[in-house]
Amino acid sequence: MRLLTYQAKKKGSAPRVGAMSGSEHLVELKFKDMISLIEGGGKNLSSIRKILKGRSKPIPLSSVRVLAPIPRPRKNVFCVGWNYLEHFEEGAKARAPGVELPKHPTFFTKQPLAVNGPYDRIPLHPGVTEKVDWEVELGVIVGKRGVNIAEKDAMKNVFGYTVINDVSAREVQRRHGQQWFKGKSLDGHCPMGPWIVTADQVKDWWDLRVITRVNGVVKQDSNTRHMYFKIPRIIAELSAGLTLEPGDIISTGTPAGVGHARTPPEFLKAGDLLETEIAGIGLLKNRIG
Repeated sequence: MRLLTYQAKKKGSAPRVGAMSGSEHLVELKFKDMISLIEGGGKNLSSIRKILKGRSKPIPLSSVRVLAPIPRPRKNVFCVGWNYLEHFEEGAKARAPGVELPKHPTFFTKQPLAVNGPYDRIPLHPGVTEKVDWEVELGVIVGKRGVNIAEKDAMKNVFGYTVINDVSAREVQRRHGQQWFKGKSLDGHCPMGPWIVTADQVKDWWDLRVITRVNGVVKQDSNTRHMYFKIPRIIAELSAGLTLEPGDIISTGTPAGVGHARTPPEFLKAGDLLETEIAGIGLLKNRIG
């Protein structure tokens, strides 16, 4: 099942929640917002399945504006750094020599206003940064409240999956005492969507192709099987002493191919088309600037 947040193209229209009834149509759902839907868990999903089998009039996807599935999260987006071995290695030149592979996940966050739509423009913030980079990531949507979640039980807390690009201002990321928060949190630097695919539809989350293209040129091309820390481990460690709630978002890290590690380094510029794709989940298309 694919669930999305959208609004009519008429100016001032309120966001609505829908479910895809095919590849090009959706059906409106009567929920306050996506978080309300998620909080209802399996009961709400059962109701939606009945609606999709009914005679509700489908709405052409082309007639609406698709928003991020959770346009304004209640919390910061939780993110994992250095979670693909080849990405860790390509960043070695930016680290002190002798740094070993991590024994625990590296966590940071992106503030809620960083969240952007799947087809919206990504701002460059000239004067703030000149080194805007790309990072394709599988997003995990939390479905159940939990703290100190055991690794063996972690997947029970997953509601679904989405596509995220952890857009990063590289020089800002490093200038604040190596604390990544600021450089990862500029407004509009977390495009997400186009929808949430529910967990029951993604049996092979450990085997999904992840791709980034800039102006049609492939920059990242890997697979979630290369995650260094798998989703159950991420959830277990993140939830240790920290309560996860329905609608929380976890971005699980990026593979090799980011711009700043290339020779010479490459960064996004005004007019570029950034495409972020995860096979079976979705495709983001964002213009830059």
